[in-house]
Amino acid sequence: MTFRLEKLTVRHLAAAQHAAPALVDLDLVVEAGEQLALIGPSGAGKTTLLATLACAHRPAQGGFSVLGQDPWALSQAARHRLRARLFLAPQAPPLPPRQRVVTAVLAARLPHMTLWQAFASLVRPSDPDAAHAALARFGLGDKLYARVDRLSGGERQRCGLARLLLSSAEAFLVDEPISALDPALSQHTLTTLQHEASARNATLVCSLHQVEMAREHFPRLVGLRDGRIVFDAPREAVTDAMIAALYENDHMQPHPGHPHETPERIAVGACF
Repeated sequence: MTFRLEKLTVRHLAAAQHAAPALVDLDLVVEAGEQLALIGPSGAGKTTLLATLACAHRPAQGGFSVLGQDPWALSQAARHRLRARLFLAPQAPPLPPRQRVVTAVLAARLPHMTLWQAFASLVRPSDPDAAHAALARFGLGDKLYARVDRLSGGERQRCGLARLLLSSAEAFLVDEPISALDPALSQHTLTTLQHEASARNATLVCSLHQVEMAREHFPRLVGLRDGRIVFDAPREAVTDAMIAALYENDHMQPHPGHPHETPERIAVGACF
């Protein structure tokens, strides 16, 4: 089992004291190697849930275990080692703008490098061939030595996902990975993520606003609204009526070009 949540409630530290929790009373179990999509309107709590799974938010109450451990009962060093087994990919990856793409991608290996190795790799990339292979799987092989600030928004997204391929993570937590991509690239990107997860038997939890893409690619859908789970079901059991109810009265209905909820600025996988 990768994740277990029992009556979990999460509050943002910066939220007003009277503000409603970001996540409320969640029960969720995700088995090792499972692939599921989180869907729901903007502000539903999808990004917060991913960050919580990545041990970036401490729950206010309820039970929470990751890979069989309670992360918040561990020492800081042990929690850091646990986080290294997870990879969180924000919608807008925090890539240093003046950094070369090869260096940004190889940063996925930082948790397993000594300080000296990390500094040396900044000067001379430690494994450019591996970085190139990862980028090529997302159609970015020609960007290996480009500067990050010369990439388009969609290219930066895929650069962040190429990091995932070089990580040793056992769980991929991916927030809106296709928000800046055209339909063909969206299909290719989701397929690449799923193939990688299947090859490693890694768990994949992916938030999406593109409901039809979620239904096409993921065998399990979890619908979130107002910080609560509205449904958790196999895709075959998720009806159009359930989707309509999930987005009822939402002023921005889901569609392929929908703007997405603002991601929290949380370090990507290796940068925890």
